[in-house]
Amino acid sequence: MISVTVQDVVKRFGSTVALDGVSVEVNPGELFFLLGPSGCGKTTLLRSIAGFYIPQEGRIFFGDQEITRLEPHRRNAGMMFQSYALWPHMTVAENVAFGLRQRKIGRDEIRTRVREALESVQMEAYAERKPNQLSGGQQQRVALARALIIRPRCLLLDEPLSNLDAKLRLEMRGEIRRVCKDFNLTAIYVTHDQKEALSIADRMAVLDQGRILQVGTPLQIYRRPSNRFVADFIGETNFLDATVVRSAGGNILVRTQLGEINCVPYDADFSPVEADSVTLSIRPEAIRLDPYPADENCFSGSIGEAVYYGETAQYEFISGEHPLKVFELNPRFLARAGAENLYAFVDPEDVVVMPK
Repeated sequence: MISVTVQDVVKRFGSTVALDGVSVEVNPGELFFLLGPSGCGKTTLLRSIAGFYIPQEGRIFFGDQEITRLEPHRRNAGMMFQSYALWPHMTVAENVAFGLRQRKIGRDEIRTRVREALESVQMEAYAERKPNQLSGGQQQRVALARALIIRPRCLLLDEPLSNLDAKLRLEMRGEIRRVCKDFNLTAIYVTHDQKEALSIADRMAVLDQGRILQVGTPLQIYRRPSNRFVADFIGETNFLDATVVRSAGGNILVRTQLGEINCVPYDADFSPVEADSVTLSIRPEAIRLDPYPADENCFSGSIGEAVYYGETAQYEFISGEHPLKVFELNPRFLARAGAENLYAFVDPEDVVVMPK
């Protein structure tokens, strides 16, 4: 296991700045996700770590070794691409063995390591098949075995599940995490799929316009987003403009167009003072509806729209002129569109204060 450290990396393509002073550290044995919209710089960062791009500024380390300008094949990093990139004329075993043959490994050791790699991804029974005889999920397992067989210092994955259907993506998410943990691999995984990242990452970084906006565990990123972009990109949320009334000991009271709201800062180091303008983020599933008022953080209103999905019901709750998105999980009480004299309330710990 090794750490991967990126220090102040800048990568330009002509006049376009793809990475703008990016710094991040991935811990040994960690499954770390790079998450963001198309064009945010996540794939450029991954390819810089792999050695396919050389940054104009900054440094990259594997452990204590600087590898910023080291050739890709000398970094000993396994790579999985969005396309499976399997040789169509080779068998599964031959595809998996390709990297070892390039390294002039002996035939007996190749045979042993191919068998072990295919067993690790549960594909040993398909060793003699050609790629066109495999399903998409099976081809992805072969690509994973091929990346693992060189015994990489770290595994780099560039949207590896984007070509699979929804059911296979779910299956392969768990499989990739299992393999990474079984092999004690440090892995860096690029995706734009929030569910994919939240479900299997140890930690993640959210990028936009070539910069890292926030790094944290899935729980930290979802529950305590540091800014409006992160809150909006990861899941759904309600934003409210607010003015601080008082702030003490991590408890903040703000004034909004819905009334006064008790809330918490996204981070203990963020301490707005009285009269500061801030932004609130409230997840739709944190809001509860009831025909009776609560003692705090309670708003009266009516239902504008109501949609029933089985496991959830989604409402537009209108309080004054400000509609709130509300998700009811496992709905038993289904409010109807036009229903009035209802109350929405939310716990203070579910109202996150961010800089405006």
